[in-house]
Amino acid sequence: MIQKISAEDLKKMQDREGLVLQGCGGDLREWEDGIHQMLAEEKILQNGAHFKEIYAFEHEGCTNLLFMMDGIELDTGRLALWRLRTHAQFGGTWLSDYLPNRLGVEENVQNGKPDCPLIGANGNIFNLMGIAARTLAENDQNDEAKEMCRRVIQCGSYDAALGVIGEYVNIVSIDEWDEPELNGMEY
Repeated sequence: MIQKISAEDLKKMQDREGLVLQGCGGDLREWEDGIHQMLAEEKILQNGAHFKEIYAFEHEGCTNLLFMMDGIELDTGRLALWRLRTHAQFGGTWLSDYLPNRLGVEENVQNGKPDCPLIGANGNIFNLMGIAARTLAENDQNDEAKEMCRRVIQCGSYDAALGVIGEYVNIVSIDEWDEPELNGMEY
């Protein structure tokens, strides 16, 4: 069941993670059913899992849905890939990205993962790995960068490699990236 909350309520969820879909017009129950069906077909939701907590909220004139990921059996690598692939259609982002980038909430320092502009970048896994490694190095996380690269290279699939990258950085859109030196830079 979808619960309606305010953007202010959303700001209090800094210690949680979820998938935000932006611009969900029409019948929200149809959105809930359709997303569950898509994610099941993509083998993202595992063993018949369903999101238990779904929230609807309004921001900047759009209705958005938040699917909380706590306690849900899902393949996060596949979910990350699906989110990147469908970003233009659903505006999908992680809650941890939405809060600072859309609502201006200061980043949760417990997260420890720097924002990394991968959505909209060349999707070659080695390119994405390089951008993520550079982001980690720029944030004094050289050991994490090396470990991430080693793990990505050992992955047997693109989905798994993308999931590993997402363990080290918050994947954000190039369009949302606010670093002035990156404006106009090609990836």
